[in-house]
Amino acid sequence: MNGWAVVVAGGVVVGYGALSRRLSTTALSGPLVFMLAGLTIGPLGLDLLDRAKDPEVTRTLLESALVLLLFADAAGIRARDLRREEFLPLRLLALGLPVTMALGWLAAWPLLPGLSMWELALAAVILAPTDAALGQQAFSNKRVPPLVRGGLTIESGLNDGLALPFFVLALAAASEGHGHPGVAETFLRALLLSSAIGIAAGRTGASLLRWSLARGWSSSDWRQFLVLAVPVIAYVLCAMVEGSGFIGAWVAGLAFGIHLRRTPAGLGIPPRDSDPAQCTGFTERLGLLLASLSFLVFGAVILGPALQHLTWRTVLYALLSLTVIRMLPVALALAGTGLRPASIAYIGWFGPRGLASLVFGLLALEEHLPGGTLLSEVIAVTVGLSIILHGASAPILGHRYGTWFTRTLRREPNLRENALEQHDDPR
Repeated sequence: MNGWAVVVAGGVVVGYGALSRRLSTTALSGPLVFMLAGLTIGPLGLDLLDRAKDPEVTRTLLESALVLLLFADAAGIRARDLRREEFLPLRLLALGLPVTMALGWLAAWPLLPGLSMWELALAAVILAPTDAALGQQAFSNKRVPPLVRGGLTIESGLNDGLALPFFVLALAAASEGHGHPGVAETFLRALLLSSAIGIAAGRTGASLLRWSLARGWSSSDWRQFLVLAVPVIAYVLCAMVEGSGFIGAWVAGLAFGIHLRRTPAGLGIPPRDSDPAQCTGFTERLGLLLASLSFLVFGAVILGPALQHLTWRTVLYALLSLTVIRMLPVALALAGTGLRPASIAYIGWFGPRGLASLVFGLLALEEHLPGGTLLSEVIAVTVGLSIILHGASAPILGHRYGTWFTRTLRREPNLRENALEQHDDPR
């Protein structure tokens, strides 16, 4: 890799780290800053970074970031969160996600000619998961009701993992006949075997950590490294049996979080030490750093070349993916819940596409599918537009929606969006 590219990347990390709190209230989101820096050093700019020269750098960086974030997000999800947020995340995941994939598949038929049936399905599945990092201001704005914030956070934490089986099977179907395993073998290896490995790795890691905590034998620093090693081991073991390392890492996170939370009170372990959210702190922060660098590499080696081959069909499908294909399924999923149109529109709009879509798209491109180049361009343009549009709109729409909620709540204390506050009210 060009040494100057590393210097620029380091400089962007330093600069954004120094200004991150100030920039968090503006349209300059972290992903946007890193993507623009990537465009600057890519083939369209200074030409310091080229995927053809360093193909492994792109894949290793993106995959490492996704593995860590899949594990950390899954470990942080609690069953009581799903119950506490009531209907919202369950409806978005169980109904909204499949309908989004189906609608994306149908919309791709007339707009992306030249792709096979399964390549069209891949486009829809790859662009279905959302990325919390791209809409962080919208998810964390305290003016937005907790029900909406919590529902969006849980959705983004789980939908990339839930989309993985669909992606793996669609990729297997699209690749079948090109010297790749068929759908049946992929199902056994990627879904069943990888899930079993993930469960074993997650439970073993949690059991070892719990055993060590009960005896006071682990330091707080090395405890974080222990947790970091769990998704890495799960990923590598799955790769060794030709399964899906991403499914393994995600399932490992679920198993780790569930098993660690079941720590008996009699062991004398402080609740903070047995909280998966605390244990995965370093893993999550490292994943966030790698994800930020991934957006820089994305801007340089994926988005830059894609912009040289833009067509109106690609741009139109990208816009539809971010609007109708996302918002209509959300509206259907939330019909009859009592949420106001403003809330449904807010939830529907903030479905940004990011790291998961990039990694899935990269894996599909490496399968050398007949329509792989077009598929990669569609994904790149969609993610690029999402970074710009969702990042720029998050502070504005978050403020406006929060103002609407506060004003409406004064007139209607039993507003459905206020369900969590009413549930937590001790009166």
